[in-house]
Amino acid sequence: MINVPRPRLKTSEDMFKLTARQTELQGLLSGPATHCLLYGGSRSGKTFLLCYAVLTRALRANGSRHAIFRRTGASARQSIGRDTLPKVARLAYGLVPEFRSEEGCFVLPNGSEIWLSGLEDRERLDKVLGREYATIYLNEASEITYQAFNTVKTRLAQKTRVTAGAGNFLPLKCYVDLNPTTQSHWTYRVFVEGVEPEGRRPLPRGDYVFGMAGPLDNADNLPAAYIESLKHLPRSQRIRFFEGAYAGDSADSLWTRQSIGRLYLENESDLPAFRRVVVAIDPAVSSHAGSNETGIVAAATDGQGQGHVLADGSGVMKPDEWARKAVTLFHYYRADCIVAEANQGGDMVESTLRAIAPDIPVKLVRASRGKYVRAEPVAALYARGRVRHVGEFRELEDQMCSFTPDFDRKAEGFSPDRVDALVWAMSELFPGLVSDRQRGEHRKQSLAMGDYDPFGG
Repeated sequence: MINVPRPRLKTSEDMFKLTARQTELQGLLSGPATHCLLYGGSRSGKTFLLCYAVLTRALRANGSRHAIFRRTGASARQSIGRDTLPKVARLAYGLVPEFRSEEGCFVLPNGSEIWLSGLEDRERLDKVLGREYATIYLNEASEITYQAFNTVKTRLAQKTRVTAGAGNFLPLKCYVDLNPTTQSHWTYRVFVEGVEPEGRRPLPRGDYVFGMAGPLDNADNLPAAYIESLKHLPRSQRIRFFEGAYAGDSADSLWTRQSIGRLYLENESDLPAFRRVVVAIDPAVSSHAGSNETGIVAAATDGQGQGHVLADGSGVMKPDEWARKAVTLFHYYRADCIVAEANQGGDMVESTLRAIAPDIPVKLVRASRGKYVRAEPVAALYARGRVRHVGEFRELEDQMCSFTPDFDRKAEGFSPDRVDALVWAMSELFPGLVSDRQRGEHRKQSLAMGDYDPFGG
């Protein structure tokens, strides 16, 4: 840890130059609004700019306190503590701030402190929340809950004078940034729509502002190959990481955000007693960087016939990796069996699983109809409130809410593998969900729900 004597504070003009978009957003951050959101694509310079804003505010007011939060303490230390904030301090002000690891904070030459904390590190968080701050910054808020946002805001209360100003106090600021997910996320509701997410109560529009930046805005600082790679991501990831936009629901999708019921629990021990638990796999045929994902979903039914989605373990994985992931979920949730689609090499799927766990019960299923036809009765379960998600599964829900009648005919090089795994899981848990005759007779009205009951009554 290095104690640095108080230097002449260099300005940003001395050491580095903000991009045109960062300069524009800097005006937003220093404006009258207390709450400011920056969202946009990957590597767009959002975090750099917000660390610069926090550091500048800390240097303006001697002895002031500021806090930067991420979901976990490890990610806060790795991304902010060891990378962005020291880099900004060096480039913008020629500083090497002292980091006090036992306390988890940077100390500047003027006595100001910048604290780092993870919102899931309960013991550490309690210590951080025992203080008041002039600035609070939530980094990567896609991983942070609305409840946590409200909790940390209560500590935005330090009254501290601006050192260079006569009688002026440093205005309180709450900064938030993220790569946007969907329009159901609390950041979209609060900052873009201007409403409180739970009660839809209007928020003071002038106090909640937002700005956007994308990788093209930061092109001078990025390799051209990196930007090109973002352009060729699957559609849902391209919208988020390249276009930097919140994803909405497709107008004719089988699912809507409103149809997805949720069960939020403090502890997993509060889960109901389950009648059946399964882990479903939709395996991909390859595992290179551009491959489809292997869909892995754990789901259950309770004694009242209510379905629960417990986990989404999907991703681009090699066969031994997805097999281990599925077996881990099987043991964790004490599942009854693993259900695996056999269309993509059924013998290989079963042998891969048994190489990891020889005695594990495996049921192979085959798709004889299109994805949309198979998914309709499962969407009907959701529309009737018969399935709840235990928490929030953003990637799965993004696929669900973009799953339209023409999905089987799309040629984007992207397959809804998470949805496929979900459909196999629910079809196994609700074996009487739909018969071959019902598929033919009721397919078109399955979402009307007025005269279609997948349970037959």
